[in-house]
Amino acid sequence: MLRRPRRNRQSDAIRKLTTETHLSSDHLIYPLFVVDGAGTKEEVSSLPGNFRMSLDYVLREIEECVSLGLDRFILFPAIPDEYKDKTGTYGYDPNNFYLRMATKIKEEFPEVCLISDVALDPYNIDGHDGIVRDGKILNDETILQLCKMSIAQAAAGFDILGPSDMMDGRVMAIRQDLDTAGYKNVGIMAYTAKYASAFYGPFRDALDSAPVEGENIPKDKKTYQMNPANKREALIEAELDTQEGADFLMVKPALNYLDVIHLLKENFELPIAAYHVSGECAMLIAACQKGWLNYEQAMPETLLSIHRAGADAILTYFAKDYAKLQKFGKL
Repeated sequence: MLRRPRRNRQSDAIRKLTTETHLSSDHLIYPLFVVDGAGTKEEVSSLPGNFRMSLDYVLREIEECVSLGLDRFILFPAIPDEYKDKTGTYGYDPNNFYLRMATKIKEEFPEVCLISDVALDPYNIDGHDGIVRDGKILNDETILQLCKMSIAQAAAGFDILGPSDMMDGRVMAIRQDLDTAGYKNVGIMAYTAKYASAFYGPFRDALDSAPVEGENIPKDKKTYQMNPANKREALIEAELDTQEGADFLMVKPALNYLDVIHLLKENFELPIAAYHVSGECAMLIAACQKGWLNYEQAMPETLLSIHRAGADAILTYFAKDYAKLQKFGKL
């Protein structure tokens, strides 16, 4: 045999020399669940190792992550019911703890990158990403609220905004309003291909953001999130977001949509982000707790597969653990 591929696998030194995909914590974004008040750190039962945290604990968490070389965070607020209404007005209320928290974080850690969540579901009493009327999700009326929320988040200090709502045309509207308001350098990480997935459960547990049951309230998010059966449709969404001024294109979830990640990477020049969602992480955690998998082996391999598929940035609840393994030479 003239060709023996195993020659390039015969030692660790040679395997390092021929490695095609290199993943580091520089590619990772750490999601944090945040709550109002002080002295609160509550574990999310369906996503072990992740917590709903008040500002004091969030600042400690960020300080520890920065020491590990991880300085990119996306914040998701758990909003008390008394602040919710039909149109999500608390999302741009100057007294919103989420906005005040972002400002405080940037004061304490100006070097970190903070990414926001732009959607109505944390603030909407119906649990939807848009305004509900007569059993329908109103697209254009929702965008008006999203734009107000985006300006408030930019003013609070967020570096990148993450419209996660999947309303048509919201990227252009947000970009235009940001530019008009003087926030030309605030980026947009568009949730481009966000699928109506079954893997969001622990996230919704953490934020109590699932659609509520009620008359004339859609029972799910299938009229705005994408059909899991569709791949070519992601090209349409990506083309629109690119034209409308997005700075990143995101695929969500990640593992069940590696083909979509690869498709966007092959067809667009913008950085591709992938959200390794709560259900995907929870499955691996559960298998490792059962002793069926080795966490320090399976977790890095999982993240590597997402990067190999084409994701330049990976939002994952494993970001801190990966950074620890990298920091202490275990990768």
